Amino acid sequence: MNKIIVTIIAALALGSCSHQHPADLTEGKKETTASLPTVKVERDTLRSVIKLPGELKPYEKVDIYPKMNGFVKEMYVDRGSRVRKGDLLMTLEAPEMAQQIQAAQGRLLEAREKLNASRDRYYRLRAAAAVAGSVSELDLMNAGSRYQADSALEQSERANLSASQVLQGYLAIKAPFDGVITERNVHPGSLTGPNFKMDNKPLLILEQNSKLRLELFIPEVYTGSIDGKQRQLSFTTQSLPGQTFTAPVARASGSLYDEYRSEAIEADVQNPDGVFKPGMYVEVSLPIHSSVASYLVPSSAIVTSTEGKYIISVQDGKMHFIKIKEGIADKGKTEIFGELHGDEIVLQSPSAEMKEGEQIK
Repeated sequence: MNKIIVTIIAALALGSCSHQHPADLTEGKKETTASLPTVKVERDTLRSVIKLPGELKPYEKVDIYPKMNGFVKEMYVDRGSRVRKGDLLMTLEAPEMAQQIQAAQGRLLEAREKLNASRDRYYRLRAAAAVAGSVSELDLMNAGSRYQADSALEQSERANLSASQVLQGYLAIKAPFDGVITERNVHPGSLTGPNFKMDNKPLLILEQNSKLRLELFIPEVYTGSIDGKQRQLSFTTQSLPGQTFTAPVARASGSLYDEYRSEAIEADVQNPDGVFKPGMYVEVSLPIHSSVASYLVPSSAIVTSTEGKYIISVQDGKMHFIKIKEGIADKGKTEIFGELHGDEIVLQSPSAEMKEGEQIK
């Protein structure tokens, strides 16, 4: 009996299995095609801030060279000395200059004596000529000519003496403006002058550091985008981290330098406490804006490849490349220039592998 029951159950199980079909694992799976996001070209003005490197320079700087040949006699300053305009910095010694002045003084005295004699003779003859026939007209004319010649000679010798005294004054070197001596290259006893090069080094270097020039070069692409109302520059320096400083724009070159293709502008930085040092590099934040409404696209829509910069527009389901030039950028948008009409639909995130005319599904 038990064997019969087992046989019946096995037969029923085989019958039920024969009516079942395998499950279709592909059911419900549909073929999909990824869509490429697009965006429309906008037309608007754009404002941004660019960061450019700048340099702090002395407001005034001069390399002091000797006008006369001579030996350094006295030094009254050294590196780091603060001086005022007109202060005596150093004196040179040139014995031949004293001899030249003495010679010029002697020649001037001689010329004055001759002038006095010829003048007295001329006036005496002119007075005597009042009596008819007492003095010939020729003698009076010769005396007058001699008087004029001696007067010219006296003026010439006086000018020579004055020139020699001016040259002697060059032996005393004075400060042309207020500032700090930043370099000294001679010592007492050094032979110096225009004929002695000293490795082309100046005697002294004087800089005005209480006021500095912030020099900044603006690339050509941004020269038309600078905010004309922006008269303050904000800048930071590595020596004073976490601090931001401002300085008014004072000068602009108005021309592009051929070497850098950029325009130089300057801002005046007051530095009475010596916080800044000439030669410091700073980072300047410069506000810029579009001069007129221009075309804008997401920055991700611009492709940079060996073919240049371009965007990819969608026309009749196909890709079309439009070469562009970039302008200013801000908050994920970039100003572009090219053959645009303003109604283009472009790919938001294209890749350089895409081809011109490729079909978009």
